[in-house]
Amino acid sequence: MDDELPPEPLDNPRRLLVWPAPDVTTQQALSDRGYRPVIVNSREEVDAQIAAFPAALFVDPLTGPITRTALQSLRTAAVAAEVPVLVTAGLGQATREAAYGADPAVLLKALAPRDSEQHPPRVLLIEEHEEIALALTATLERRGMQVARAESDADAVTLAAQMRPNLVVMDLMQVRRRRAGIIDWLRANGQLNRTPLVVYTAAVDETELPRLAAGETVLFLAERSTSGEVQGRIVDLLAKIGTN
Repeated sequence: MDDELPPEPLDNPRRLLVWPAPDVTTQQALSDRGYRPVIVNSREEVDAQIAAFPAALFVDPLTGPITRTALQSLRTAAVAAEVPVLVTAGLGQATREAAYGADPAVLLKALAPRDSEQHPPRVLLIEEHEEIALALTATLERRGMQVARAESDADAVTLAAQMRPNLVVMDLMQVRRRRAGIIDWLRANGQLNRTPLVVYTAAVDETELPRLAAGETVLFLAERSTSGEVQGRIVDLLAKIGTN
C-alpha cells in the first residue's frame, strides 16, 4: 500500500532509496538528517518509489557485496527516473596474490552509462595522489573506459565542462564538508540526475604508494571506512545531492 501513497509533504522525512539495508550507524545518521530510508532490491522497486520524489539512490554495500548485474539494474532505473545516484566503496592495496577483493573497474563499469554503444564511457576521476590515480586509470582503461583525472574538486569543475563525464569517481576525503563544486556543476548543467557519483575511502598507506606505481601492488575493492568523519561526509554529500 505504501507504494501507492501520494508524495509526502516536504516537511516530512524525505525518502532516500537505499541498497542494502543500512547498518545501525548509517541508519541513525540518515534519520538525524531528515531522511527516511526505503530499501530497494530491484529495478521494479525503484520504479514503484518514483512518484514519491526520492532524494537519491544510495548504494552502500557495507553489509554485503552487490553483483555487477544488480548494480547496473538499479543504476539504470534511477537514471531513467532522473534520480541522482551515489555509491560508496572502499579501496585497499595489496600484492596481486594477497588482493582478496574485486577489481574496482568491475564496479565502475557497471555504473557508467555511455552515450551510445559506439562511445566508451567517460570517467572523471578526482584523486590527489598520482599513484592511486594512475592505478585506477590503468584498470579502467583496460575495460574500455576513457579517464580524465583532476587533482582536486575545484580542478574537476573545469575538466567536467570539457569532457561532460558519464561517471564521477572521487576520494571521499576530498569532499569538503558541505561543499562539492562538482555537484554544483552537474546540477547547473542538468547532469546530476544522469551522472552517477562514486565516493571511496582508501585504506592505502602513503609509504606504500611507490609500490603501487611500480606495479608491485594493486588496488582492490574493500569495505569502506565507517568512522564518524566518514559517515558525516557521506550524509553531507547526500544532503547536497538531494537538494532541489
